[in-house]
Amino acid sequence: MNKNPEITLTFGVLNEASAEESRVAITPESAARLLKVGIQPAVETDAGLKAGFQNADFETAGVKVLPKSEILSKSDIVGYIGLPDAKTISAQKKGSFAIGLFNSLLNKDIAGQFEGAQVTALDINLLPRKLSKAQSMDVMTSQASVAGYKAVLLAANEYPGFFPMMTTAAGTIKPASVLILGAGIAGLQAIGTAKRLGAITTAYDVRPASKEEVLSLGAKFLDLASFGGPDLSAGQGEGGYARQLTAEEMAAQQAAVDKAAAQFDIIIATAQVPGRKPPVLLTKAGVDGLKRGSVIIDVAASSLGGNVEGSKPEKTVLTPNGVKIIGAPNLPSSAPKTASNLLARNISDIVSHFVSEGKLVVKAGDELEVLAISGKKQEVK
Repeated sequence: MNKNPEITLTFGVLNEASAEESRVAITPESAARLLKVGIQPAVETDAGLKAGFQNADFETAGVKVLPKSEILSKSDIVGYIGLPDAKTISAQKKGSFAIGLFNSLLNKDIAGQFEGAQVTALDINLLPRKLSKAQSMDVMTSQASVAGYKAVLLAANEYPGFFPMMTTAAGTIKPASVLILGAGIAGLQAIGTAKRLGAITTAYDVRPASKEEVLSLGAKFLDLASFGGPDLSAGQGEGGYARQLTAEEMAAQQAAVDKAAAQFDIIIATAQVPGRKPPVLLTKAGVDGLKRGSVIIDVAASSLGGNVEGSKPEKTVLTPNGVKIIGAPNLPSSAPKTASNLLARNISDIVSHFVSEGKLVVKAGDELEVLAISGKKQEVK
């Protein structure tokens, strides 16, 4: 029988539950993985309730359930989902680590706050997802999968018709037509979900490689050239993301998407460029051209804007022509159990990667590079 190694480090997770957030950064399953490498997991009281995990579930898995003050003062590593406030950061143990979705490319001030508290913070958003060893740590991918799935379910719930074709005694019901803008992780999951629900599904992405992926899922690929769109044969960016388009390409793309959108009942927009304002793919003119009762889900909606002109994060906008625009940037939180399981697995793999012989090690010698939010590049082994 294998025994866990001697416990030398503590990994703590806070209760980040709120009206907008239901996930937790540790689960009983991920706790077992940490214990196997000599890390004692700890969680703030009631942190997992909204995700379906009770305090007793954690205790049974060997997790210590503690108040917030003890999590911060005793943990060698603290895992975060959202952006912690200055008071929380300052309460973290000096010399400890913070690992989370800090989005430090946009939240510039967070670096100084962690440095001032003598805490080394690693931004998960900056992990080099193209490396094979980083795949199990890729929070952006795991959460985008949940977002794509939930975006389609949200659209189906808001759409005043059916997704699938149905033949009834009263006649045949036509299937809904769905356009997915962006065929990354979220987009591909949305395509698959829309297809499973029976909708006629079409997708578009600026990356040439995405066409084959879209077709492999049984969807159609929108040919913007037939609507006067640009040639985006070089639309692939680094790490599998779309590159930033030129102003001319963006204008031509917007005009073509606006024209094509009028054919569809539902539009789900998922295109994002890490650290930058989301590209506007559907303008007000395109929204105005949609049929009454059409539904738009903008997964990229944020304080910086979204893929759809007029979308607002966490808001539903009803246009004068009867089109619903739903800004849904935090869809993973609407499936908190699955999203938490995936997120916690990602974070536990990141934490485990840093542990060597009972110590937290950050040193050169490995191709897995992580950027500390202080801006200093570090190679992590």
